[in-house]
Formats: sequence, C-alpha cells, structure tokens
Amino acid sequence: MPGPPPAQDMAWIPGGTFLMGSDDFYPEERPVRGVAVDGFWMDMKMVTAAQFRRFVRETGYVTLAERPLDPADYPDADAALLVPGSLVFRKAPGPTPLVDVRAWWEYVPGASWKRPGGPGTTINGRDHHPVVQVAYEDAEAYAAWGGKELPTEAEWERAARGRLEGARFVWGDEEFPDGAPAANTWQGRFPWENLKLDGYEGTSPVASFAPNGYGLFDMAGNVWEWTVDAFTTHDGVEGKRACCAPQHLGTADKFPRKVIKGGSHLCAPNYCLRYRPAARQSETIDTSTGHIGFRCVVRPG
Repeated sequence: MPGPPPAQDMAWIPGGTFLMGSDDFYPEERPVRGVAVDGFWMDMKMVTAAQFRRFVRETGYVTLAERPLDPADYPDADAALLVPGSLVFRKAPGPTPLVDVRAWWEYVPGASWKRPGGPGTTINGRDHHPVVQVAYEDAEAYAAWGGKELPTEAEWERAARGRLEGARFVWGDEEFPDGAPAANTWQGRFPWENLKLDGYEGTSPVASFAPNGYGLFDMAGNVWEWTVDAFTTHDGVEGKRACCAPQHLGTADKFPRKVIKGGSHLCAPNYCLRYRPAARQSETIDTSTGHIGFRCVVRPG
C-alpha cells in the first residue's frame, strides 16, 4: 500500500493479474481471460446525493438532464419530450412481456439528480442514498472536482471481486448466503412483483449491506456504476443495448456507449441476472436514469 489514502473512505486495491469475465452467463461477458491492473485507490462507497449536492453548490455545475436539448441530437424523439428531463422506472401493474423496456421506463420532464422521480420528488431525507440521474459527463465532472477519476472496467471488476477469484457473486457462489439477500436487487417477478426481501424498493442508503473483501460496499446491486471504457464485445464488435439499459429519447446510435457495472435494484433473475462482478452492460453517455450512479478512483503517481 503506497502510504495513506488520498481521500477519506478510500480502499487500496492491490495490482495483479486476475480472471476477468465469465463463460457461464451472458455472451458479452465471454471469454474468461487473465487481465493485469496496477494498484489503485477506490471509493469504499458510491457517491451519495449529499456529496453531489456539495459539488453542485461549490461549482454551480448543471447536469446533462437539466440542460436544454438539441433537437438535432434526437431526430426521432417526440417533440414534446425535447425538454430537460430523465428516465424514470415505473413498476408495471401486472405481468408484462419482457420485450420492450418502454413498458417500465418513462422519459419524465423535470427529472434530475435533485428530483430523481420527476417533479414532486426530492432527495431530501435521502442524503446517504447514491446519487442517480447522472450522465457520464456528470460523473466525470464530479470526479475531476475531487481530484479523482472514474475506474476502468478492469479496475472495477478487480475491485468488485474482493479476492474471490472466479466467484459468481462479490460475496461468493451462493445467491442468498445464510438465506438472506446480500445486496439490494429485485426479488420477485420483474417488472411488476417486488417482494422486497432485502427490505428496499428503489435505492438503499450506501453501505446498507456487508462490504466485500476489499472493504467496498454496494459492488453488487443498488445502482449501476459508470466506467471509462467504451463498450465493445471481445471480438472487437461494438456492443449493443442490453437488457435493462433504456435508450435516452429513443436514440440508438448518435452517442457513444460506455460500460456500466454492478447491476442495480432493478436486476432480477427472471430478466437481468447482472448483479455479478463479471456482468457488464452498455449505456449511451447521454443517458441518466434512476438506477445509474458511480464511484471514483485515484491512481498513484
């Protein structure tokens, strides 16, 4: 470990070679391969709403979801939706075919990090929940303000594994160790039946569940996390939209895609078993949703 942490609540992730990916689940995770990373510091917790509020107050930063939209960027969008806003999850009223994400995602004018569910909602009382409704450049801006960076996909997965080489989950191979949920995910039939066995519907305060072997919290579930890597498959082909990543205003190819990792409170085995360290998904950099956040890293030297 190269001296004391560069900031409060950061854990040292030792460098080395580890087995990245999985051959057992989704095609974009294949193949398992050895990947080397240098040691780095990582935030033990996701960036919270309170931390992001401080950043905005000190800098005057305006997130992407709060800015006017350029119609040229969204030629196929409904003109009535070309106003600042973001994507909000709406639980279905009953059994729903898992074929069209528009059945449970809605573009809501006025939704933003301050009002994650749209007008009438607030982050008041949710200071310790992860900040959401942040697009990729918002996460980058926060990281730069704090003298940090966003992790690479390999760094994130190395950290998430917490020394459990090849384990299915960040805590081991059993989904419910000792019969209890180990992360904030969806228990029940998505997108209409949430049994809330983990005690939460929606996001949970950071560090509500036990940390992994490196002392990192919420490396599975709660909210997805941005990484700096462009999403490609391992045959070099650019990745396409995966199961629960909605398209911002219907845009398919206008914006680059980045890798998000970790899964979220909306991941359910009947639809999206992606609260695993090997799981990966693509998201366009202009997208902000109620289930994507981030954490930061510092690389020595």
